[in-house]
Amino acid sequence: MADRPKTPVLDTVSVPADMKTLSDQQLQQLAHEVREETISAVSVTGGHLGAGLGVVELTVALHAVFDAPKDKIIWDVSHQCYPHKILTGRRDRIRTLRQKDGLSGFTKRSESEFDPFGAAHSSTSISAALGFAVARDLGGEGGDAIAVIGDGAMSAGMAYEAMNNAGHLKKRLIVILNDNEMSIAEPVGAMSSYLSRLYAGEPFQELKAAAKGAVSLLPEPFREGAKRARDMVKHMTVGGTLFEELGFSYLGPIDGHDMEQLLSVLRTVKSRATGPILIHAITQKGKGYHPAESARDKGHGVGSFDVVTGEQKKAPSNAPSYTSVFSQSLLKLAETDSKICAVTAAMPDGTGLKTFMERYASRCFDVGIAEQHAVTFSAGLAAGGMKPFCALYSTFLQRGYDQVVHDVAIQRLPVRFAIDRAGLVGADGATHAGAFDVAYLANLPGFVVMAAADEAELVRMVATAAAYDDGPSAFRFPRGEGVGVDIPDDAVPLEIGKGRMIREGSQVAILSFGTRLQEVEAACESLQAKGITPTVADARFAKPLDRDLVLQLAADHAALITVEEGAVGGFGSHVAQLLADEGVFDDGLKFRSMVLPDTFIDQASPRDMYAVAGLNADDIEAKVLSVLGVAKIGSKTA
Repeated sequence: MADRPKTPVLDTVSVPADMKTLSDQQLQQLAHEVREETISAVSVTGGHLGAGLGVVELTVALHAVFDAPKDKIIWDVSHQCYPHKILTGRRDRIRTLRQKDGLSGFTKRSESEFDPFGAAHSSTSISAALGFAVARDLGGEGGDAIAVIGDGAMSAGMAYEAMNNAGHLKKRLIVILNDNEMSIAEPVGAMSSYLSRLYAGEPFQELKAAAKGAVSLLPEPFREGAKRARDMVKHMTVGGTLFEELGFSYLGPIDGHDMEQLLSVLRTVKSRATGPILIHAITQKGKGYHPAESARDKGHGVGSFDVVTGEQKKAPSNAPSYTSVFSQSLLKLAETDSKICAVTAAMPDGTGLKTFMERYASRCFDVGIAEQHAVTFSAGLAAGGMKPFCALYSTFLQRGYDQVVHDVAIQRLPVRFAIDRAGLVGADGATHAGAFDVAYLANLPGFVVMAAADEAELVRMVATAAAYDDGPSAFRFPRGEGVGVDIPDDAVPLEIGKGRMIREGSQVAILSFGTRLQEVEAACESLQAKGITPTVADARFAKPLDRDLVLQLAADHAALITVEEGAVGGFGSHVAQLLADEGVFDDGLKFRSMVLPDTFIDQASPRDMYAVAGLNADDIEAKVLSVLGVAKIGSKTA
């Protein structure tokens, strides 16, 4: 009689408590199955692959040893949380990752009790874990607090602020440094070099293996002495001086893929730790899946792909991405202007600066995950006579806002902010939405704030920023492809604070700021079939406003509608302030401002997200009909 096939271990695990009865050998098998499940799921949904594969064994070991959700496991950034989600009751939904109405690609408090703290930006985990630890000791929710933070995230000052405070408070706190020598780009900075020296200077793994084997051959009475000698050698050759000076007990480096070692260390720490302790685990991003291991970014962010070959399934593109247009424009300007330089915070690929870095190495700076430093460093460059372009995602520029105000705006330094991922970005959801930059920059005195309506306008705005030396400036552009317009070979800088007319009409004027202009024009085509011909203008600038254009549109039309890819308080609010100051509303002008709603919009396709926001062509058409007092029924008007 043939042996009955064994039930996969993963099929017996619904929540972490189910792992308590598994043997160490079964836990190793579980890790193998979780890795396969992660690869299979991401092949369908796309997402962050390499980070999760690098922490499979660590995830299994943490849930086997600790008692979540009582114990709080906090994943820094949390793009590595897919294995965690598989093991915490969400396996049946794992193929909805990053989809509309599906699982978030990050930890999310409202999604599961096993996600004690939401994240998507880096370097917050130690601060949050310390908060949990102090709350526990003050009579709040009990349990251990464990922060899992990557080596890239350790380049951010916030991580050291938290460690310094934790060392002072001396609370029981567990920090696991997931050291894979790879964040998104190649790691940079003195911290990266220090971590490398901890295990690269001496062949630590070989030393560990040899010592472990030799000790096992000794008689029992001699083994403890040999262990102490081995530990002494280890600390002499690797050590944890930096972390110990911050008040942490340091343990490591350990092999983050060795289940036996992980379980042994975590069990010991759980039973014996008193104050703050840091476990230094060496892992490999993309571990166990060759296409990810061999990729330059180790499979950091991927689309859906073929599991066998690793080949990603990408839709054909007919237009360049906005990011690549920015990149090429800056390169061209830098050829003739040696003062142009570029700064990014661990995102040379994402911000399009990779090629600039290769061509002008002495003028391009990746400062690591340190947006505050990036902004003030750029301010220093500007004060020193250079023309810095600080290229950051809108959502990450938020992290350096005080520096934007204090170090750039107040001193009127000509830092040029290239703001990528403006507006709603799709699968990354609310944590990565570029919803607020217009509002938080346009309220600063002396700031020039632009938004490109298409690729050609973006090229002109890069040139405008390069030529503008009277103060800080910013230009924003979305993720994804452009609209396919012709790009000027020799872009002429725009006149500061001047918009442009797109089409002349009557009754109602639509003043667009940014790439919603394409949706505005689509709405106008539909309205024209109904006998309504709006005037359309592209504002180009939220600050300074084109006063003449705004007031002329208000004077010549019964209604004025502004449209933007940003939150309330941005472009439309500035237009409303101007109209109120000029007394235009006293003359009966109907004014409407179409902005992102006062809510955080969950992940979906960008079009679906803009549908939720009410900013697609159908929504703009409906707004025009509404302001004119025309009801829309289906595709007809009444």
